[in-house]
Amino acid sequence: MILVGEMRDLETIQLAISAAETGHLVFGTLHTSSAAQTVDRMVDVFPPEQQAQIRTQLSNSLRAVLSQTLVPRHNPQPGQFGRVMAQEIMIVTPAISNLIREGKTAQMYGFIQTGGKDSMQTLESVLAQLYLDGDITFESAVSKTSRPEELYRIVGPNPPSVAKKKAGSYDPKSQDMIKSRSISG
Repeated sequence: MILVGEMRDLETIQLAISAAETGHLVFGTLHTSSAAQTVDRMVDVFPPEQQAQIRTQLSNSLRAVLSQTLVPRHNPQPGQFGRVMAQEIMIVTPAISNLIREGKTAQMYGFIQTGGKDSMQTLESVLAQLYLDGDITFESAVSKTSRPEELYRIVGPNPPSVAKKKAGSYDPKSQDMIKSRSISG
């Protein structure tokens, strides 16, 4: 297992991809806000003449991308932390692998939306769940998304600032959201 603290240059990313191709489990961090942006950043660091090869290598060796953000918790109780994590999870299925290889990262979001059975979830579905559970304010949720229209679609056009916790008020299956966060390599 190899942990790469920050993949910010061509040499580091190339070494991480090469290690993954030789069977090593590689964890790396990038400062990105979505799974698609992560793939794009890894590819775009290379010169244009190498990008097709890198997309192919990534499509064969990448297993998952988790993008996370911390959101201020609404009215934390004693013993609770002041922030709550929200994350987008993309598992590299054959369809996602094909999108990476073909450079169609803009289409990944739709696959993540419908990939609940593969343990995928969008950041927006998690933000909506946190808001509807009363853990965060709607304003905080909107501030963390690059797709506010999707957040409004999930929670409705006129959400109150803070949702009240109600059992059964949100059906995660309707948004293909999975509660389990475990990923095996």
